[in-house]
Amino acid sequence: MTTLRHTLLAAMLLLSLGGAVAARDTPVPPSGIPGISDAQLSPEFWVARLPDADKVVLDTAAIAAINERVATLDPSMHDIRHLPAALPREQVKGWIEKLTSRPGKPLFDIEGKPVTATAIDAVMTNAALTAIPAQVTPRYGMATRRGALRGYPTDLRVFSHAGDTDIDRFQESTLFPGDPLVVVHTSQDGKWVFVVSPRYAAWMHADEVAYGEPAAVFAHADATPYRIVTGARPLTVYTPEAPAVSELQLDMGTRVPLDTSLPQDQPVNGQSPYTSWVLSLPVRGAQGALSFHPALLQRNQDSSADYLPLTRANIVRQAFKFLGERYGWGHAYNGRDCSGFVSDVYRSMGVQMPRNTRDQSISPGLTHTVYTDKDSHDARVKAAMALEVGDLVYIPGHVMMVIGKIDGEPYVIHDVGGMSYRQADGSLRRIKLNEVSVTPLLPMMFSDDKTFVDRMTSIVRIR
Repeated sequence: MTTLRHTLLAAMLLLSLGGAVAARDTPVPPSGIPGISDAQLSPEFWVARLPDADKVVLDTAAIAAINERVATLDPSMHDIRHLPAALPREQVKGWIEKLTSRPGKPLFDIEGKPVTATAIDAVMTNAALTAIPAQVTPRYGMATRRGALRGYPTDLRVFSHAGDTDIDRFQESTLFPGDPLVVVHTSQDGKWVFVVSPRYAAWMHADEVAYGEPAAVFAHADATPYRIVTGARPLTVYTPEAPAVSELQLDMGTRVPLDTSLPQDQPVNGQSPYTSWVLSLPVRGAQGALSFHPALLQRNQDSSADYLPLTRANIVRQAFKFLGERYGWGHAYNGRDCSGFVSDVYRSMGVQMPRNTRDQSISPGLTHTVYTDKDSHDARVKAAMALEVGDLVYIPGHVMMVIGKIDGEPYVIHDVGGMSYRQADGSLRRIKLNEVSVTPLLPMMFSDDKTFVDRMTSIVRIR
């Protein structure tokens, strides 16, 4: 590929003058993404450029210390293991109203039609906020499959603009099989429950939760031995004998206990287990009761006996397993969004981050540098040029992961809707991506007159 050194010098000159970065000498392939060739779409291209690629950046004890700080200091996290036996109405109502408040702006449905006031009234009525008792007894349980977390108790998909159906404003996040939770409220129609999980509180389909005693829930969550899912989203083996655990999706970073109670020479769900790991997964009984059932995960699917070592090589390789995955706001479209992407990558190495972009960027439990309007343009550029592999770069509403440099210029991988950059003639080119993508950082424009670097709000370094 043509050298990017001239591009870097031009970028530095333009940035020092407060102007936009033009992709002047950067080769622009048919994709329209400057500086990206087929070679750069392989993780090994970036791993090969790293000194000490396999050196452990943080050991298990250091990661545990980070997780403890985040869990203790970050207000977006929830300590559900130590909730009181009864919660006051105002606490529960506060959790719900943080998300479930009457929308103040026009919304549009999947067909581009305005969402009527009557439809919003029905959704708000279904939230049944007036039915919250003075004291709420939390019910403990587990997610039994990959389930959407919603801001409102409805499957109605709503959007800010007619015809723009990529970001459902009622979608919040997702829970994964085996995630512990507490239920603190039920919708008027009984089809939704408001759940509080360690990283998020939102509405979930009632039939995706199985209820059990706290001791059973946390014993399973903490059980050993276990497998850590290190692939993007492998499936359990198909089994007609046990539909609840058949072809169940297990996203990256999910921890699943092994079932060691079964004889190794006997069939599990109709087939020999010798080519698979025998997992223990939560299932929901007829009355919603929690139980556990064995399921097979083929050994040729990416998983590990423990979290992967936190090395620069693993950061890059794990991130690239999502390359080309469709952007999914709040883990929708069976994918993930920008903050979900980086948190799932780090989760496979044991780091438990806050769910949302803003929470990650300011978390008191993480090592970060915050940028405000008081920070000079030159200071931002200097910081961008000093980025290291694995660093997380935040701008309003978005996060990117650094994967390396070419001729000193930083490159990132991120789950992004699109990118804009100045062409050699000064015109602004916009490219729709809508996927996990590899791009250079410096040329990317936030607006007509501001680059991503100009709008940088925080750099988080997992160290």
